[in-house]
Amino acid sequence: MFDVMFDRPFSMLGALAGAMLASTAALAQVSDDVVKIGVLTDMNGPASTPTGQGSVTAAQMAIDDFGGKVLGKPISVIVGDHQLKADIGASIARRWYDVDQVDLIVDVPVSAVGLAVQNVANERKRLFITHSTGATDFHGKFCSPYAMQWVFDTRALAVGTAREVVKRGGDSWFFITDDYAFGHSLEKDASAVVTKNGGKVLGAVRPPFATPDLSSFILQAQASKAKIIGIAAGPPNNMNEIKTAGEFGVFKAGQRMAALLALITDIHSLGLPTAQGLLLTTSFYWDMDDKTREWSKRYFAKLNRMPTMWQAGVYSSVIHYLNAIKEAGTDDPLKVAAKMREKPIEDFFARNGKLREDNLMIHDLMLVQVKSPEESKYPWDYYKILTRISGQDAFGPPDPACGLAKK
Repeated sequence: MFDVMFDRPFSMLGALAGAMLASTAALAQVSDDVVKIGVLTDMNGPASTPTGQGSVTAAQMAIDDFGGKVLGKPISVIVGDHQLKADIGASIARRWYDVDQVDLIVDVPVSAVGLAVQNVANERKRLFITHSTGATDFHGKFCSPYAMQWVFDTRALAVGTAREVVKRGGDSWFFITDDYAFGHSLEKDASAVVTKNGGKVLGAVRPPFATPDLSSFILQAQASKAKIIGIAAGPPNNMNEIKTAGEFGVFKAGQRMAALLALITDIHSLGLPTAQGLLLTTSFYWDMDDKTREWSKRYFAKLNRMPTMWQAGVYSSVIHYLNAIKEAGTDDPLKVAAKMREKPIEDFFARNGKLREDNLMIHDLMLVQVKSPEESKYPWDYYKILTRISGQDAFGPPDPACGLAKK
């Protein structure tokens, strides 16, 4: 009798527990039983210092800090060198998604390479986060549910730097612009800010990426008599332009340079005697507060240099991605992306961060000025923070050209 009485409740409980376990297993799904993150970067070329091994290290730090597993499955990193060539980047991305079952590709310096990789991500329906490319097309006319832009865009840098310089009397500009998508986008956005604030753009020259001799371009900028020479370029052209301008006496003659993109590794390479006084906008500065210092010192211990905003952004995005997998119970790309948009991003990298519906991560930026040698008190003490710029002001509203943006 007792056997009969107790058999049924225990059977029901067992069935219920089994159903719950089956339901949990069904919800917690990781494709191929591993979450694989590909760092696709420039390992040896001109963009390798601000990205490269530093981005790989940042991604691995995020995985280690997360515990090495998500939903009980291991997390691994794979590294590729696209050599700053769009066809090589696209080929690696295709192989990673198709053969190596990579779930997420990160970093990818140079906009032309990033846009090529974004096309592959769209085709393969896999996730891609760009950190070291700023063309607004990523979240504008080429926006995608599978691709995110995490650290900056050219509009945000232009709003911070160009607007502030015009306010300070720098109302005539001549641009030295890298002749590829990123440089063109940076010049376009900065020009719009300059004219909107009452300034004039007197002209521009467009050296190819990684041009060894920039003398003729500097001379043309000097001859323009513009108060401000705007550097619409990234590494290595931006550093060489500042250095060459100093050698040609541009600063002594009264012209100033505004770096629309400059990284802390650029300033380190130039040295404070050459770079002092530059105004620039950045998403991250290692010495901003206790949180930035704590993480940056751990990073420094591994590479013996402080991180760029791009490298810090890689860590931030990987942690946010892994947390989204944990909360979604799956590594399904669109479900994870939706989770990433749900949660605010408030970490050592981002203040008031939010992944918007167009997959642009908006967050506060800083306008900084490079210190003089006398003002710098210890190694890598390079920036004076002049003001904070809200993400809403810096990035502006979603581009209507993006089909993901709310109309």
